[in-house]
Amino acid sequence: MLIAQISDMHLAGWGRRTFGVAPMGENLARCVRHINRLEPQPDLVLVTGDLTNNALPEEAARAASLLGDLRVPFYVIPGNHDSRATLRAAFADDHCPAQDGEFLHYVIEGYPLRLIALDTTIPGAPGGEICAARAAWLKTRLDEDLRTPTVLFMHHPPLRMGLIETDLDGFIGASRLEGIIRERSNVIRLLAGHIHLASLARWGGTVVSTAPSTGMHLYVDLTLKRSAYLLDVPAYQLHYWTPEMRLVTHTVRVQEPEVLHPFASETPT
Repeated sequence: MLIAQISDMHLAGWGRRTFGVAPMGENLARCVRHINRLEPQPDLVLVTGDLTNNALPEEAARAASLLGDLRVPFYVIPGNHDSRATLRAAFADDHCPAQDGEFLHYVIEGYPLRLIALDTTIPGAPGGEICAARAAWLKTRLDEDLRTPTVLFMHHPPLRMGLIETDLDGFIGASRLEGIIRERSNVIRLLAGHIHLASLARWGGTVVSTAPSTGMHLYVDLTLKRSAYLLDVPAYQLHYWTPEMRLVTHTVRVQEPEVLHPFASETPT
């Protein structure tokens, strides 16, 4: 099984650059074209939040239009820059099959991996949360199948990573979520975004990994004094579930044109 993950697109409206400088619409289009050329094709694409920059309907419509060019199924969850209502309006049930009246969370089945989408957003706040209601929903869904290898995907990583976006933004209910995961050994990975970096950490008896942004690379400041980004080439991740039942993650940087240089033995002179 092959999963592509796109995160933190932060789209402005049509014809606009994010914050006036970042060409995030063009970057997303480049990622979509690159994914469509992959061989083999991914089974699906997970979009882990912050599709929009200001939660505007125009931004969500632009995201839906660009992602609609994908040749494989894709699924979206909200980030702190998104609005649940705006995403519901922009994406059909095929892409956001929410199973709850309030939260945009759901289960994807029928693959070697079981995928569970979690809505960690708090309206009007940058940090994440797993409240009692969301925890109860997750417990029920996990207990439906305790054998199939399961991946959770969400926007906010639920642990401190030495960055403002995790340490100061915060995550309410992290210990609640950690307890749920520790009790269920078939949760093999938690996929997130939010910090605009490819990173990973052991947590809760599983592995948390985060995907890079599609062009706004977080400036790493472990002093927790500065939250800023660098313009970068678009990037996304591929998660490969191997025949040996291991989930291997590759970060793909989209550079155009791609010039391949084969590894070859030097010819003796």
